[in-house]
Amino acid sequence: MAKNKNAAEPVRKSGLFEYAPAPESPAAAGDIATSYGHFINGEFTDSSGSEALKTVNPATEQVLAEFAQGTDEDVDRAVKAARKAFADWSALPGSERAKYLFRIARIVQERSRELAVLESIDNGKPIKETRDFDLPMVAAHFFYYAGWADKLDFAGFGAAPKPLGVAGQVIPWNFPLMMLAWKIAPALATGNTVVLKPAETTPLTALRFAEICRQAGLPKGVVNIVTGDGRTGAALTAHPDVNKVAFTGSTPVGRAIAKQLAGTRKKLSLELGGKAANIVFDDAPIDQAVEGIVNGIFFNQGHVCCAGSRLLVQESIQDELLDALKRRMATLRVGDPLDKNTDIGAINSAAQLARITELTAHGEAEGAERWSPECELPSTGYWFRPTLFTGVSQAHRIAQEEVFGPVLSVLTFRTPAEALEKANNTPFGLSAGIWTEKGSRILWMADRLKAGVVWANTFNKFDPTSPFGGYKESGYGREGGRHGLEAYLDV
Repeated sequence: MAKNKNAAEPVRKSGLFEYAPAPESPAAAGDIATSYGHFINGEFTDSSGSEALKTVNPATEQVLAEFAQGTDEDVDRAVKAARKAFADWSALPGSERAKYLFRIARIVQERSRELAVLESIDNGKPIKETRDFDLPMVAAHFFYYAGWADKLDFAGFGAAPKPLGVAGQVIPWNFPLMMLAWKIAPALATGNTVVLKPAETTPLTALRFAEICRQAGLPKGVVNIVTGDGRTGAALTAHPDVNKVAFTGSTPVGRAIAKQLAGTRKKLSLELGGKAANIVFDDAPIDQAVEGIVNGIFFNQGHVCCAGSRLLVQESIQDELLDALKRRMATLRVGDPLDKNTDIGAINSAAQLARITELTAHGEAEGAERWSPECELPSTGYWFRPTLFTGVSQAHRIAQEEVFGPVLSVLTFRTPAEALEKANNTPFGLSAGIWTEKGSRILWMADRLKAGVVWANTFNKFDPTSPFGGYKESGYGREGGRHGLEAYLDV
């Protein structure tokens, strides 16, 4: 590590140029309490049980706070508060509900630095991602659905569509605040009330959002947040007075929820795992494709359900593309999530790191060739180098199972028909990417790919006006856009 002659801090080498650390202050996250209870009926309240969980900073392994393990009684109190609030909230004119959503969106923007830093500390993702992607998307979703609140008659779901009632929402740890916005914003816009359970490794921004609800003057009971692990989530989805369940997470848990709700009258939407194919044809612009590949799999440490974790490259350009990709990977900076220059932060938890390590070991054992750039990892925390595998077959576990980490499997094809067959040879169907200069080929492939979202000459582009969701074992239902309203309406 070279030394900066003009500063005490070391200068890191990126592969292209040297740069000095640019740390964001952790103090910007505001005060983090030593312990948290639940947010029920507009107030922070103790749990009925005595069990507490801990959330840690994955980059340092330091405990950030303790929080309550929600009990069946806690969930019941939250649902009752939401049910009581539903009568008045659903009776409000849409224009009045919109005012609260607009107010929340503006407060999120005003407190975006605080929330971005808190998210990076609790989750491990780089500050430039939380600052430049997560928080703008959170605010945009509240702004967008605020605009729909008084226009539901014109959304295409019939005249005067009715809300369902109480929505039970369970969100994952990879995009904690953004997944909260994806679920809460349309639920409130359509007149529902909410009980939300954040992931047990990333509860802090959801609890900070509870403060924002109070700051916005949201009526008591409209939004309730109950923390805990999977036991709390199961109690929420099973509660008899919940009318709608929205879950984002793993396919096995989604499958269990679907079984749990079978035969009930509850409305259910599931956004589950993925194993997206990023397909590069021989006429694709190589440099542009490489950037799309890197963004598709290494964004948020690969903790992305729609990550482009399978690279399908046309055989004639395999060597050229992989050489360019490896050069680009060598410039990725792994380290402190609060450093504004960091590209790849910490893996969210020890359990997830173990899962990634296990699957990559299987990849090597099954004969795939592993490559990672040289990079020094911090001595504490949960870290994994950006990794690619070549010589991967369709039968390899790393080509079939969701790794949910910065791991890319490379397969080749000769014809569009072969690319299509390999891309669809997966139990998942969440997303896909196509790289080619031929518009006709884009349309031909997109029409045949069994994926809910297909990007053309880009990847991981989101907008609140555009629906997102999958097929097959990637779940059902859509979030975002006009389509995202339907999940919370009695239609």
